[in-house]
Amino acid sequence: MDIILVPGFWLDASSWSDVTPPLVAAGHRTFPLTLPGLEARDAPRAGVGLRDHINAVVEAVDRADQPVVLVGHSGGGAIIHGAVDARPNSVARAVYVDSGPLGEGGVINDELPAEGDDVPLPPWEGFDAADLTDLDDGLRNMFRSRAIPEPKGVAYDRQQLHDERRFDVPATVIACEFPSSLLREWIDAGHPYVAELARIRDVEYVDLPTGHWPQFTRPADLGAAILAAVDPH
Repeated sequence: MDIILVPGFWLDASSWSDVTPPLVAAGHRTFPLTLPGLEARDAPRAGVGLRDHINAVVEAVDRADQPVVLVGHSGGGAIIHGAVDARPNSVARAVYVDSGPLGEGGVINDELPAEGDDVPLPPWEGFDAADLTDLDDGLRNMFRSRAIPEPKGVAYDRQQLHDERRFDVPATVIACEFPSSLLREWIDAGHPYVAELARIRDVEYVDLPTGHWPQFTRPADLGAAILAAVDPH
């Protein structure tokens, strides 16, 4: 199986390097992506928006052996959902890592402070304590040293979806910051945060307790969880 991995904000393809070994060992081909504007700190980000990132994933899907598995971390969850919408017949499963599908008209996070066309990694004080669970000083320094500004358009643009067959694509949610039981409670209560997730017909939940960056805090366990989602038997 071809597995396409989409990083969250401020990260490039290398952020998956400690996650993919069990997938490769099991015989899968992995394709971690570096999305437009994330190639380097001085890469041009003017005019790069959410649709550009979705299109980059769609292009990867079209190049791969199909059907593929899409994995999206954090803001990457919204991006892979846009790709599922564009290619519903080409995706075997969507895996959301501490993230979920973003519905029509939603934005990933338009409250993140921008500097021109860039959204730099905020100070740690700007994150909730749950985000930073297990992210010790060494990991924080590593993350900040490699962080690349996110294109403002990706964070602020509204999601545009067109094909309801996206709800037929099976999904796995790997819950990190809070337990999957809470997601189910929100779905039962009709919370708007999970409205799009609630419409997916086949969803599996996996709990991986840690902070918002399990690829750094629990990479081997995250790789195992993705592998279990791809090879449930």
